[in-house]
Amino acid sequence: METLKITEMAKKKQTKIFVLDTNVILHDHTSIYQFQDNDIVIPITVLEELDKFKRGNDPINFQAREFVRELDEIVGDQLFNGGIKLGPDKGKLIIETGKPIPEEMKHSFREDIPDHRILAIAMYVGQKFPDRPTILITKDINLRMKAKSLKIQSEDYYNDKVKDIQILNKSVTELENFNDTLIEKLYSDNSIPVEQMELAERPDVNEYFIMKSPKASVLGRYDGGLKKMVRVEKKTAYGIKPRNAEQTFSLDALFNPEIKLVALTGKAGTGKTLLALAAALEQHKSFGQILLARPIVALSNRDLGFLPGDAQEKISPYMQPLFDNLSVIKHNFNARSAEYQKIEELLKEESLVITPLAYIRGRSLSNSYFIIDEAQNLTPHEIKTIITRAGEGTKLIFTGDLQQIDSPYLDMKSNGLAYMTEKMRNHEIFAHVNLLKGERSYLAELASDLL
Repeated sequence: METLKITEMAKKKQTKIFVLDTNVILHDHTSIYQFQDNDIVIPITVLEELDKFKRGNDPINFQAREFVRELDEIVGDQLFNGGIKLGPDKGKLIIETGKPIPEEMKHSFREDIPDHRILAIAMYVGQKFPDRPTILITKDINLRMKAKSLKIQSEDYYNDKVKDIQILNKSVTELENFNDTLIEKLYSDNSIPVEQMELAERPDVNEYFIMKSPKASVLGRYDGGLKKMVRVEKKTAYGIKPRNAEQTFSLDALFNPEIKLVALTGKAGTGKTLLALAAALEQHKSFGQILLARPIVALSNRDLGFLPGDAQEKISPYMQPLFDNLSVIKHNFNARSAEYQKIEELLKEESLVITPLAYIRGRSLSNSYFIIDEAQNLTPHEIKTIITRAGEGTKLIFTGDLQQIDSPYLDMKSNGLAYMTEKMRNHEIFAHVNLLKGERSYLAELASDLL
């Protein structure tokens, strides 16, 4: 009877074996530590592929270098005989050398490519340890389908996936039939204790509200420190006026010195980047530098090498949307006006810098107003790297459209912008506004909704 109990306990404690694809490591170089006490297998092909990514200034190059350094630290003078323990309550790390591609794979996948070599190793590991679940972890959907066709269990890397995407899609909270007396009090006192509102649940910190009654309406933000609903007033930023409540809320967050981290999400044409840049220019005296950057994600899986010209000419098409936003602001003023001349002066002195995100690496982020556009194309680790480098007096604004992700290995739940928004939610230094209403044109709005 005692022997039976021990056998049952052993079954319960049975660990899994996870085979990691290259893209998982390039997504998160700490991924080997995220699988609890299960064993990790790194195919030798993955190390070969990582070697190609070690040079360069892009985030994936950084991930590759960091992983190789970490691997060297773990291994030291040891050999990989039977694997190396990753730490207390962790499994072993095993480097599996190349294995012959089985005949059943050759019939379906004739080409000898890294993906197929990784599949061959996953199949070999599964056959070597038939009593333990072997799972291939990859962010490549097509590779997952290939694995499953060979009866190899395969999953995405879930460690940094957002759990509830509906929270991110939520815009402002609207309260219909709101108390007229409270609206009047908000206008007269600029704030009311949240307890007087008799809400079903306490709002999130820095959550925005539209409160309506048959007679009037008012905009508000819940201040978690004061535990009050604070009235939000319309502001103008360097000639840009908000056209709807969402844009008004965005400017409130962008101007608030207590809010150091802002996420502006929404489809194209809602004014995210324009508002962020206008607010930065309006506050240029409060910051030593304004930085406006975006990651370069080449379309159609083609890198910058195929574009003609020098480095500056290659990146110019990717930066043009940022210059377009600056032009919109400049054209609100006469070329001889003080505002127009100030923009030219900031550009000339490099107090206003528009650049690819990779070129920011190594620069000081102290006392800076830093806008990161197209942040939905960043991984959670890349977002973390940016935020953790923010020095004293720096404000960070991440903008992006969660519906338009260009990276083949990110989706609505795994991109860095969504991850950051979920994790930072309900903190006093963070605010999120999801803009729903497009302001470019009826045609652009219709295309965004229907196409």
